[in-house]
Amino acid sequence: MPFNEEFSVFLEFHLCRTFQNSDIKHIQYLWCDGVSQNPFFEKQLTREHVKRIRKIVTKARIGKNGQDEYEMTINFGKHSLLRYHKGLSLIDCIPGEENMDWIEINIEKQTIDNSLM
Repeated sequence: MPFNEEFSVFLEFHLCRTFQNSDIKHIQYLWCDGVSQNPFFEKQLTREHVKRIRKIVTKARIGKNGQDEYEMTINFGKHSLLRYHKGLSLIDCIPGEENMDWIEINIEKQTIDNSLM
């Protein structure tokens, strides 16, 4: 299963580095203290569901102390969809940490959308 603990832990630390590299001051101080590998609905993890919906919705701990609960949507691009279907790791599909182009975060609503390649 590509959406697993290894992916979640990697994404957690990758988000921390991406936040630190942000040009937006209030984003630079955010911290991620965990990405749940258990989505809101278990069926989201099926290959058929990911292929049709192209996303998984889960939760993450984000904030100045890393403890605020955010709704996290992981959106799949063409490359990540193929890798998910084949059961391969998604880590290589996470965009670089040098910019926030692949992340949309709303601190007030406590939501974060990530787009994989």
